[in-house]
Amino acid sequence: MQKFWKILESPPQSFFEEFPELPKVVASLLYHRNMRTQKDIDEFLNPDYSQDIHDPYLFKDMKKAVKRIMKAIDKKEKIIVYGDYDADGVSASVILVSTIQAMGYDNVDAFLPHRETDGYGLNNRAIKELKDDGAKLIITCDCGISNTKEVDFANEEKVDVIITDHHTIPPQLPKAFAIIHPKIETETYPDKNLSGGGVAFKLMQALLIKHKEKHELLANGEKHESHEKWLLDMVAISSVADMVPLIGESRTLTKYGLLVLNKSKRLGLQKLFLEIKLMEQDGSKKKNLDAYTIGFQIAPRINAAGRIKHANVAYNLMMAEKATDAVDLAYELDQNNKERREITEELLKKAIEQVEKDQMDKPVLFVVGKGWPGGLVGLIAGRIVQQYYKPTLVMSESETEIMGSGRSIEGFNIIETFQAKPDLFLKYGGHPMACGFTLASKEKLEDFKAHLIECYNEKTKELDMRPTIKIDAELRLSEVDWELFDLLDQFKPFGMNNDRPKYLARDVEIFDMTTVGKDAKHLKLTVKQDNKIRKTIGWSLCDKEGEINWCKLLKIGDKIDIVFEIDLNEWNGNRELQLTIVDLRKSSRVENTTRDLS
Repeated sequence: MQKFWKILESPPQSFFEEFPELPKVVASLLYHRNMRTQKDIDEFLNPDYSQDIHDPYLFKDMKKAVKRIMKAIDKKEKIIVYGDYDADGVSASVILVSTIQAMGYDNVDAFLPHRETDGYGLNNRAIKELKDDGAKLIITCDCGISNTKEVDFANEEKVDVIITDHHTIPPQLPKAFAIIHPKIETETYPDKNLSGGGVAFKLMQALLIKHKEKHELLANGEKHESHEKWLLDMVAISSVADMVPLIGESRTLTKYGLLVLNKSKRLGLQKLFLEIKLMEQDGSKKKNLDAYTIGFQIAPRINAAGRIKHANVAYNLMMAEKATDAVDLAYELDQNNKERREITEELLKKAIEQVEKDQMDKPVLFVVGKGWPGGLVGLIAGRIVQQYYKPTLVMSESETEIMGSGRSIEGFNIIETFQAKPDLFLKYGGHPMACGFTLASKEKLEDFKAHLIECYNEKTKELDMRPTIKIDAELRLSEVDWELFDLLDQFKPFGMNNDRPKYLARDVEIFDMTTVGKDAKHLKLTVKQDNKIRKTIGWSLCDKEGEINWCKLLKIGDKIDIVFEIDLNEWNGNRELQLTIVDLRKSSRVENTTRDLS
């Protein structure tokens, strides 16, 4: 699909003058990321854990939540940490359970719902079973804010509920004992972008502060500060996996979390790193683990547990204390991920057949599969959005119900459309760009389709909905050097609201070209401009379904325009700069005078 290229406007001269110590390329990137004050810039470029982490008691319900947990401990009540089944929920559950245990309390356990039989969030059957098993307090992780009826049921059963969540706020808040959620309209907490694991981390911090008032050390002999910081690996995994904006406190937590991840003492992670060949047998890392490693290697495997079997596999791995258990669980997790990939590819083909049969002219795409695994429909929706750039809802139909998952595109808030007509659903939850749901009945399907299409047409009628690549600046190849690479290193970790910087180089000549990888899907180009030569890599440029096969259209000597990111290619101890091609076009050789390149 042809993408719209948009070069972001250069900052006003007054911005450069206000921060003369910043190189112009750095100042421009900060400006594009809405870092406009000295405080914001300092926090972004040099996050400081001692200064940039907020007091957890700024949450308006934090004292109430901590008091209730400490009461449960004093009265020896059973505490259940009720997490979600994805990497964010698993990480959040690990943070809270391990902390309560470290405080010397063992009557605490985690309950992670089964995606197929329990569904997302709280459900009455699970609440009843937990209550019958002795639970007096449920603490949710990465879920709960949409479970108004289920919290009412828990209250009737004399089970208190503390909600920790970060998903979109529903019209009516549950009547929970306490709610720790940064996005509530009346919430005083300054950072609104925490992941579910980040919110759990704030509750953990508050518990440690309270515990330290009476105890010099934790029950396991660990210092409170040490326990807190060793849990940052879980926050980093949750933040990257759930794609929260990596700015403000989330950025600081993630940056320090990556440091912890690279030297993690967590047995389960160590064995997982060995299993997926991120670590040598002697414990040394093959490469530095970063946000990319989490997003494409670690988080997919954690998520695969809940998608294929049960999230307990991932949770138990993170909590493992015996090497033999950790080895077995790491292997199982990796096998789950391989199975997940195979089934996803098979079902994706069937989903594309449905789309191309009679929906190519529709603004919103709907796919329904009989008995498709509920854990995979979101992945399939995401892949279809990548190919067609339309909001996509992929559903699994059983004998009794239709459940599904959706992915949206920039400019269309999908969860807002659900909130506008809640009678369509038995339950739902999510974010503006992603959602999960169960329809109120199978008969609601056509009404559901009509409602979303109507909302899309109304909400986007005055918007440009073309897929857009935002370009930070135009560069000559001669400007791509090690100094620029080192400057860009300050912007890591990259993620939501802090994308990897993208640049445009026009009219570069193909000096050499070859294909690489299995089935020759990837394109390596050596390009030249002003006698400066750079090597590039274009992933899947020769094998994008429904898109241009550039390997057949390009030849040595052609002039092209490329949008690229600046990367590092390392092999056998050697390092060289490499441009990763995001998109390309044959050069028109006509100077474009607009800032929007179509």
